[in-house]
Amino acid sequence: MGVLVQLTAVIFILVLVSTHHLTAGDGHGPLLVLDGYEDEGIRLKCFSERLFSEVQVLWTDGRGGNLTGTPLNTDTITANASSSIILKPGSGNSVSCKIIDKLLKTSTESSVVIANVFFPATSPWLAAFIVILLLGIFLVIAAIYKLRSNSKTTTRERNAQKEFQKEIDDLKDELDEEQDRFQNENQDMLDKIENVQNELDFRRAQSNAVNITLDENCKHPSLIIKEKNRVTSSTQKEILPKAVVVATEGFSEKRHYWEVEVGDKSEWELGVMDEEIRNILRNNTRNTFPKGKLLSLRFSQGEYTLTGVNGVRNWKPCSVVGVFLDWESVTLSFFDVEEKSLLESLPFDLSGNLYPFFSPGSDDKWLGVRPVYT
Repeated sequence: MGVLVQLTAVIFILVLVSTHHLTAGDGHGPLLVLDGYEDEGIRLKCFSERLFSEVQVLWTDGRGGNLTGTPLNTDTITANASSSIILKPGSGNSVSCKIIDKLLKTSTESSVVIANVFFPATSPWLAAFIVILLLGIFLVIAAIYKLRSNSKTTTRERNAQKEFQKEIDDLKDELDEEQDRFQNENQDMLDKIENVQNELDFRRAQSNAVNITLDENCKHPSLIIKEKNRVTSSTQKEILPKAVVVATEGFSEKRHYWEVEVGDKSEWELGVMDEEIRNILRNNTRNTFPKGKLLSLRFSQGEYTLTGVNGVRNWKPCSVVGVFLDWESVTLSFFDVEEKSLLESLPFDLSGNLYPFFSPGSDDKWLGVRPVYT
């Protein structure tokens, strides 16, 4: 939509530039040319076929006030009359160039109105955009001037029209390229903002790091614990129910974060369980876990699954997983520590102490709770 509005403004300016007003007598109106940016404004030039000795060049603003112009030729006797001014933002966007015949007391006049959008701006992409627009205006004015000067030859008019259309098409292509470039830069900026926000969320979670130790008295008999923070399976057969080990620490308030090094294991599961399941494991009274009492992230055969969430997640494998238990927002979140990004957050409706648990799967590789490095 912004490009259409600006293109409409360009056409509006072209119409105003190419229109002249005869205030008395007959003759050709002066030619107004937008010469480019200068001194934080736009330089306008006014050209006439009459000589300086025959006429007077007068600039006026939209309110009829006189403006001071600068002659383009030092020879004011034999040279054609021409003058220029610099139109700045805030000085009124309408300006007229009047050629006054000193002898016949007649005058011709051309006017132009420039929208504020065409004045110099601080944005680098907008400045480039305006330069392209001004280049297009110059090409269009040159094409119109050429068409008028060759109006007696039909063939030349047709050739000029084709050239004019080609230049318009080229200008549209340049405008489209500029728009695409701006959109790509804008998307890159949004991606950077999203990455910064993700890392900020990760750092906030990591600032709540706690120490986790594995409970020798609350684990499946097939699991082996080493150094109180590493666990592996002593058998490569699938065990039902799942073989897990529970942490000594339980949390019922505030925020808590820990990190688990899973490496390149083909199967693992991490999460929290309530005190009821922990007591079942400790007393070895059942072979199944009650539903709704456990929250976890599971990785198996290259796919991730979450408790209570349908379907699978095709995230890339991560070697270190951050787990964030937030009682204030009542969510359990999982992070890819290496990418510093959120994998998923699970809301929960549990009460009492929640205990971290770990299931290393059935391969012989170690799964370990590691210190948090900030």
